[in-house]
Amino acid sequence: MLLPTKRRHSFLLTRMMRPPNMLTCRKAPDVSTLRGWLLDLYEDPADGLRLWIISEEGERLCLRQPMPITFYAAGEAEQLRSLWKFLRKQPGVLSLSRETRRDVFLPAPIPVLQAVIDNPIRQTRIFRDVQKQFPHLTYYDSDISVTTRHAALYGTFPMAFCEIEADDDNNLQSLRVLNTRWDLSPVFPVFRTLAIEPDCDPVRGTPKTLKLHFQQRQKSLCLDDPAELISRLNSILDEVDPDFILTQWGDNWLIPELLKLSEQAGETLHLNRDAERDVRWQKELTYFSYGQIIYRAEEAHLFGRCHIDQRNAMMWKDYGLDGVLESARVTAQSIERAARVSPGSGISAMQMLTALEHQILVPWHKQQVEEFKNGMDLIHRDRGGLIYQPIVGLHSDVGQIDFISMYPAIIIKGNISPEVPLPNGIVPASDELGVVPLTLKPLYEKRVALKLNQANLRKGDPIAKRDSARASALKWLLVVCFGFLGYKNARFGRIEAHEAVTNGGREVLIRAKEIAESMGFEVLHLFVDALWLKKPGAVNKRDFQDVLNEITEQTGLGVSLDGVYRWVAFLPSRADSRIPVANRYFGVFQDGSSKVRGIEVRRRDTPPWVSEIQTRMMDTLAKAYSLEALPERLNEAFNLFRSALTDMREGKVPVEKLVVTCRITHELEAYKSPTPAVRAAKQLLEQTGKRVRPGQKMRFIYTRGEQDVSAWESSEKLDPSRLDKEKYIELMARAASSVLYPFGIENEELKQWAHSATITLPLKFERQDAHVRPICNHVRPGRVERHAGLGGRASRAAAQP
Repeated sequence: MLLPTKRRHSFLLTRMMRPPNMLTCRKAPDVSTLRGWLLDLYEDPADGLRLWIISEEGERLCLRQPMPITFYAAGEAEQLRSLWKFLRKQPGVLSLSRETRRDVFLPAPIPVLQAVIDNPIRQTRIFRDVQKQFPHLTYYDSDISVTTRHAALYGTFPMAFCEIEADDDNNLQSLRVLNTRWDLSPVFPVFRTLAIEPDCDPVRGTPKTLKLHFQQRQKSLCLDDPAELISRLNSILDEVDPDFILTQWGDNWLIPELLKLSEQAGETLHLNRDAERDVRWQKELTYFSYGQIIYRAEEAHLFGRCHIDQRNAMMWKDYGLDGVLESARVTAQSIERAARVSPGSGISAMQMLTALEHQILVPWHKQQVEEFKNGMDLIHRDRGGLIYQPIVGLHSDVGQIDFISMYPAIIIKGNISPEVPLPNGIVPASDELGVVPLTLKPLYEKRVALKLNQANLRKGDPIAKRDSARASALKWLLVVCFGFLGYKNARFGRIEAHEAVTNGGREVLIRAKEIAESMGFEVLHLFVDALWLKKPGAVNKRDFQDVLNEITEQTGLGVSLDGVYRWVAFLPSRADSRIPVANRYFGVFQDGSSKVRGIEVRRRDTPPWVSEIQTRMMDTLAKAYSLEALPERLNEAFNLFRSALTDMREGKVPVEKLVVTCRITHELEAYKSPTPAVRAAKQLLEQTGKRVRPGQKMRFIYTRGEQDVSAWESSEKLDPSRLDKEKYIELMARAASSVLYPFGIENEELKQWAHSATITLPLKFERQDAHVRPICNHVRPGRVERHAGLGGRASRAAAQP
């Protein structure tokens, strides 16, 4: 929906016209005003910045704007004097001056040398030379993205609705943003989208055609005639003039292939709106994040429109384009960047923006190190989140209570930031908010408001779906903000502040536990920011409202009821069934939805076939409305497992559903005992010359013979007779045992039955005699009586194959 126009402006700035490789415009006599949405902005060596606007009338307009860049240096006076002499000789340096600015890690403002450069591109070049020649100085505000700088100066962000004045040469004269990053119901223009994908996975085969989707139409373009392909693709690009090009394998295959074919055809491909620009390539990158090696493939970035490779976008499966736009909005990163980088990069951009808005220096490289702690200090302070061992088994009518974004809420309430004294628990030591809580407060409040709005929308409402994606994007930013606070390279990170958050979390969770117990609830489980509660007679949401209110009242933090389980099963460790595992459970809420944690369907290395069967087994059990109704569903669930084994033995399972995907974490030569994934990667290297980099995923199939794996990307076609069916049967039995454990089936028993069917399983399907793990029934608060069964004594009977 477009916002109404107060008055139509008297001119139309033209978009860049092709084929002439130059910026053209329709002339207007003087300065005119328009309103529209900011789609993109980027550096330009001549203009400073170029901004692309989608006007209220639907025009795509390009404007120019000067953009001087300021950075700072601090250090010894002699070094600063030498830097001043060096800079005054450089072209494009507009001014040099001595200023006083605030570094949050220092107790008082410090003197700095301020340098103002005329252009973002020139500033990057100059600073590269400066830091090489003067490595001992401390630099600030030197490597901040131009989108963050522009946001700090003008309040802009992707899809900001602006009122703009520009002259007849498309030079921007004034810009006023009419909305904010925190709007709950932002209004967007009608986007133009072009989706392109090959007809097969280019890693596994050679695509023959491209499938295009645009304006509710579909077209196929053949790849065997480069001249015809590029000509037709250019016609579509000119006709549609897309704002978004959404691709599959766009970064690592599609766009490189199209550019190669364009060169062969001798015709320029019109991927960019800005005809003066080529595709910008971002190099591949491997980095360590939150215990994982992450690989980010080479990226193709466009000018004047946005390219998003859905297979290379960070969280696309989780929240799609709606979430990407929301992430770009609140972080003020470009849309293409917001789609590709981690949520941690988003939080970093937001913190830098907050610092710039409050005239706080942003360090180029963090200089601070962790304070010294003795052994007792470490024991007292560094203990992470609070986790209880759950009561293993099946439980009915269990309420799960979650703190709403607990750690971000503690950071805000406790005013936890590197420059602020640490709180006492969650009681702040200072009333003036630090950089980190200042950044998080509007983000947290927006997510809470979105979640509350969602609760009032009917299921299936398109607004509910959109807002769910937006809330998910905000959730991931909030999730990582706590870890980012302790990250050694975070510009505004400090490990002591990180520890203060976990300390506050432990205190709040213990207080919540005590409140629940005082109100007659038994606490079955605690996990960092959640409680699982049970009480005789508490069977619906209303029965948990009083404890929710009391926890909020006494802790000052928001809590919500995730739901009331009809039944939930907490599972033990696979290594020792006597040991509970905190995050290994599955259950069914009263609305029929399931929640699963820590079992095979949640693992990335589980073959799709195994995940699908395990999901179907749990969905079958989910149809039971109570514990008493479970036995009649057990037969159906077990038959799914039995049928899956039959399909495997008879070769009916599609090979693509047996692919195992694992991440490679080191260079291949670094492995002393290669895992199956590493063996497959070495096989791929030998056969095709393709090297799998650390952080990349390796796909393979288990096979029989000396080579017990086969790389999925291998050029050799897999002989189905080489499949290691027994290995896949073992994986299926392992997954099924996670579902059937509460009903008396051990993993080894099920595995043996799956291979030979020569043993008796302790499972009986008749309702009156069905055997289950111990269930907890309450006699009175604080006392638990355990008994086996859904009625009657437990029996062991054969489950016949």
